[in-house]
Amino acid sequence: MPLKKHEMENQPNEQHPHDSRAVNITDLIKKRFDILITAPDSTYSQTFELDKTIKFVKGVMLTADKDDLLYYRGSQKIEVNRFELFPEGYESKLLMSGINCSPNDRYYETGELPIGNAQVKMEYKDTSDGRTQFVAYRVSIYLDCELINHP
Repeated sequence: MPLKKHEMENQPNEQHPHDSRAVNITDLIKKRFDILITAPDSTYSQTFELDKTIKFVKGVMLTADKDDLLYYRGSQKIEVNRFELFPEGYESKLLMSGINCSPNDRYYETGELPIGNAQVKMEYKDTSDGRTQFVAYRVSIYLDCELINHP
């Protein structure tokens, strides 16, 4: 039997990484890594190291200093701990968030993805699309992470 609205409000939401009943806010951290895109129609690959104090990657988001170029020209492959999270050619616009979205809902949720070797690899590809003119831009990957909880 489904829960009534007043019963649902009192239930903890352990799926949502920002719910303070599920995870203490002091156990969350956001990490940002940048890739500079300096030439059109090129692929850029970079590996980033996560702190050893991070237990899980819980979400991913992409931004850029030129959002239109990221939206129309960008695609990427993202791996965490050699696990392919997003395949080659995955469109950047599917990992972007608009200003109308609540700050607590901006990340693409990955669940509790263990960091293992603590490496995040991103292969970003810029592709001409005819709607935008290329200028150098910065792509940022943001990771919503949970820290190891030390008692």
